[in-house]
Amino acid sequence: MRLTIARKIALAVIAIVILCVGTMAWVASSNLKRGFVAYLNDLQVQDFDQLRELLEDRYRTEGNFDWLRGQPRALGELLNRITPRSQVFEPDGDARRPRHERRRPPPPRGGPAPEHEDERGEYGDPSRPPRREPPPEADPPPRRNDPMDFAQRLSITDAQGHKLIGPPDIQVGAERAIKVDGVVVGHMRLMPLRETGGADASATVFLREQLQSILLLSAGLIGLAVLAAIWLARHLLRPVAALRDVTARLALGELSARAPLLSRDEVAELALHVNAMAEALEESERQRRKMLADVSHELRTPLTVIRGEIEALLDGIRKADASALQSLHAEVLRLNKLVDDLHQLTMADAGDLHYHWHELNLVELLRPTLERYQPRAQACGLDLSWTLPPAPVLLQGDAGRLQQVVTNLLENSLRYTDSGGQIVVALSCAGGFAEVVVEDSAPGVPSAVLGSIFERLYRVDGARTRERGGSGLGLAICKALVEAHGGTIVATPSVLGGVKMVVRLPLKT
Repeated sequence: MRLTIARKIALAVIAIVILCVGTMAWVASSNLKRGFVAYLNDLQVQDFDQLRELLEDRYRTEGNFDWLRGQPRALGELLNRITPRSQVFEPDGDARRPRHERRRPPPPRGGPAPEHEDERGEYGDPSRPPRREPPPEADPPPRRNDPMDFAQRLSITDAQGHKLIGPPDIQVGAERAIKVDGVVVGHMRLMPLRETGGADASATVFLREQLQSILLLSAGLIGLAVLAAIWLARHLLRPVAALRDVTARLALGELSARAPLLSRDEVAELALHVNAMAEALEESERQRRKMLADVSHELRTPLTVIRGEIEALLDGIRKADASALQSLHAEVLRLNKLVDDLHQLTMADAGDLHYHWHELNLVELLRPTLERYQPRAQACGLDLSWTLPPAPVLLQGDAGRLQQVVTNLLENSLRYTDSGGQIVVALSCAGGFAEVVVEDSAPGVPSAVLGSIFERLYRVDGARTRERGGSGLGLAICKALVEAHGGTIVATPSVLGGVKMVVRLPLKT
């Protein structure tokens, strides 16, 4: 049989309950036996004290213990005169009523009960014959009821320590001195009960019933624990079974599968995480399919142009002159740029894009790049200006990758800003971060799609279209490179009417 988690939980709970209940039952039964024996010993000590008083009274009458020496029947006579506290109920007689509470016969009807009997019969009724007393026995009988072997565990010695009756050497549980007028005339010793085997039938039945009750209660508790453990294991693992089914469906490619929330505990949190993972996988799969479609579309365009140019040259429709070769060269460059961008993004996603980390001054990195782009901006009819701090801005990074970020941002602004506009670049430091801002003038990008322009192969309809150039991967590459440096890049509307790109990079500490 395979030990599933449910069975392991059930067996663990059952084992713990059996151990706890079994230990409790064993301790309770042991304590009950010991406590009951101690209780009987305490009661017999009271009988012991009564016997001492009788021995003292008899000694005052006889003047010695010669009447007791080696006379078990004399001891039995004394024992019959005490009221046993250790034997609360008589085994026979008045329906197990205590001896000192045995009822006398009811008085006759029609008159008050007399105080005592006389020679006219019981309760003074002259119609009844006088009560006959039983003839005295020749020898006093031994104690009529001694179920706990009280006499067998009793030892009496005189003042000199000579044995009068009982075993000479016993394990003393209780010891009393027999005193007459303040003088010790003897000693009494009583061996304690060690087990309930010597107790009377009532005590034995009581103890047996209590032990049976403990055992039955323990068995009932264990049975309830077994049922509760089975139910608890099934209840706890019901969400786990649902998670198992969902993960199996996800493994088979069914990314729309979601785990139900059947509880509010840690398993429910796990179900939430599994659902979040499934959503991320589904979104990733959607992006992958979209990217494949976009990449195939992007590759198809330059390949179609190149194919048309070559077919025109082969058919003699177009001459193989410098203009035709320049057109083919431009399409090949465009295709090569797209492949390079895709390769960089793939390497960044796989974590295989290598960086050369060293300390660099961001001011020295930006200034030559901006100066190099200023003639191109003027050729496009744009005014490129910048503001750089006089103090060095130091950070840990890869100068080539960061220069690629700045170049991509400037290329976007040059490509998509209308002639007569302006491009403003600013560098500042705040809160342990260097902040590079690149913003341009109209046309802008709708605020609703600003968060999407960093997606791969994403283009905004309208002004920023394919005719302006670009593969749609530049901003995605910028985001990957900036995040690799521990920074962030966001796009917001610019006060100049275009787009404001904000790059935040951590300074060197």
